[in-house]
Amino acid sequence: MQVLRALAAFMVAVHHVQPDAAIVAERAGLAFARNDMLPWMAGVDIFFVVSGFIMVHASQDLFGRQGASLAFLRRRLARIVPLYWAMTTLFLLVGLAVPALLNSGAPSLGQVLGSYLFWPAVSTQGVVQPVYSLGWTLNYEMLFYALFAVGLLLPARWTLPAVALALALLVAAESLGGPTPLPFAFWGQPIVLEFAAGMGIAVLRGRGLRLHGAARIAVAAAGVAVLVAAAHVPGTDGGWSSVLWRGSAALLLVLAASCGREGIVPLLPVKALAAVGDASYALYLVHPFVIRGMREASLRVGLAWPALYIVLALTGAVVAALLLHRCFERPATRLARRWLGG
Repeated sequence: MQVLRALAAFMVAVHHVQPDAAIVAERAGLAFARNDMLPWMAGVDIFFVVSGFIMVHASQDLFGRQGASLAFLRRRLARIVPLYWAMTTLFLLVGLAVPALLNSGAPSLGQVLGSYLFWPAVSTQGVVQPVYSLGWTLNYEMLFYALFAVGLLLPARWTLPAVALALALLVAAESLGGPTPLPFAFWGQPIVLEFAAGMGIAVLRGRGLRLHGAARIAVAAAGVAVLVAAAHVPGTDGGWSSVLWRGSAALLLVLAASCGREGIVPLLPVKALAAVGDASYALYLVHPFVIRGMREASLRVGLAWPALYIVLALTGAVVAALLLHRCFERPATRLARRWLGG
């Protein structure tokens, strides 16, 4: 599962590095063609299915327990808030110091507050996203956490059906009766159903589903095949079509990753990827800073090879994520848990 998280974060980084590589190539007078062998932003779909799975798998001790809802929220806030607030603050500081490095105008106070509070708001570019645009996924995550916390107030057997039903009702309200006003228009996008898919996989695993040998390989291969097809079939970028293609691929990949046999000793390369998976949240949030910083450095030194720039930028993003995870994210999470009493 950690390897899959690493690959998901890396896919998003590959998506974001290519426009900057095009700028490096243009400055050097070279041609640059995007590589879209995979729908790189499908890394987000994988994250959402993984999140649904992990919330159920890691919260088994909370179902039906008194005070479970508050304990769950404390855990999730301690895990998500410190690093995201730090990256949002860094983004704002960079915007103040070097506005030309950013692709957006100065946000209003309301937009800044909405960003820190994970509340969907229209940005200066006219789209619903926080000032640090990658946080749009975290706005969805916080919706899911809030619904999950409410579900934990119910008897254990009702928790997951209630959460899945709430997600489905939000989507139905927007798809059948919309457009609805914010924040419901944002929360009602089909992508939120991927959380429910992840929860379903966790239930199946909890009931003993295991994939062995060829079956597991076949499921993983099917997930990759669907991803490749999604990159080449026209019309797979819409709200529902994206979920059907990329969400289905994510479901298959998470199913293969989570329902294998236990007790297998991983090989060294797998352990290395798992370490990156541990830092996948940091990689997701820090890679734009590294990519843009490496672009500016490359332009200043006259680097003329966009392929080399991509390698350096992605390598730098992984190294920065590992350092950030160890030196900031883990200590900050422990400190937040102490403050929140979790």
